[in-house]
Amino acid sequence: MSHTSEASGPTAPEQPRPGGTRQAQKEQSRRALLDAGLRLLEHQNLSSLGVRELTREAGLSPAGFYRHFRDLDELGVVLVAESLASLHLMIRRILAEQGEPSELIDRTIAVIARHVREHRPHMRFLARERHGGVQPVREAIAAELAAFTSETAAALGALPDGAGWSEPELRMLAGLYVEHLVATAAAFLEAPTGSRAAERRIAALARDQLRLISIGRRHWLADRPAQD
Repeated sequence: MSHTSEASGPTAPEQPRPGGTRQAQKEQSRRALLDAGLRLLEHQNLSSLGVRELTREAGLSPAGFYRHFRDLDELGVVLVAESLASLHLMIRRILAEQGEPSELIDRTIAVIARHVREHRPHMRFLARERHGGVQPVREAIAAELAAFTSETAAALGALPDGAGWSEPELRMLAGLYVEHLVATAAAFLEAPTGSRAAERRIAALARDQLRLISIGRRHWLADRPAQD
């Protein structure tokens, strides 16, 4: 005797909704374009990159590019946001550090070096395009670094030794720290891959530069120039 009840068979797996599948495919294509851009921009500037070259690297058609970005400038601005999101986390981590000044300096340099190793394509993109030929990307990088400087200034002002500093002075000090961070990251990027000796030289110079900034910071209030 045969049994034909629907309950006797295994339950069919629930099929993904078509809308969800399309969205996932769209995100996958967008990610492929961004990743392809990072790979190609390891060796060239954004201003020299073409849509056909990018889509060929991503395995997509040129028409597919325009479903995600208006132009390559917009793709570059998105890469800036991605790159500086990770840099933002690094800055917050450094600002949260506590301990003796010499220990903090050592930890800061170690964090920068590790960040460059873990995010090399993004950091190289920032270093290359910060003064590159694509104005919207330059402006996006400048705006993000200015925001980081403001955040750093607020964090410095909240510290006990920030008492007595004016807002412009805190921004000036924060700017020194942010510029030092960016310059140190760029130096690590330019070091020969795997050269421990080069990394040690860069780290030693970066430590001395931070010590110099820290010494000036400790003496600034006592020796600041008179205000007109």
